[in-house]
Amino acid sequence: MPQYEYICEEDGEVITLLRPMREADAPVPDPTGKGRRFIRRHSTFAVTESGRTVSLPTGGGGCACGNPHGPCGH
Repeated sequence: MPQYEYICEEDGEVITLLRPMREADAPVPDPTGKGRRFIRRHSTFAVTESGRTVSLPTGGGGCACGNPHGPCGH
């Protein structure tokens, strides 16, 4: 089952839930019962190999080749 992160619009608290994909954007009840509203946020993660931690990029460049300065014709 996929894991999704939700952020509270009022105070920025982040919670993680395991839910079916069909329920990814369904309303999330406030775990503290205070009636706060949570919305799904884009999740990021890291991969560890041989004791090294490598963060994955959160955004791409302006071109298919990854050039952050814009299209280069590829």
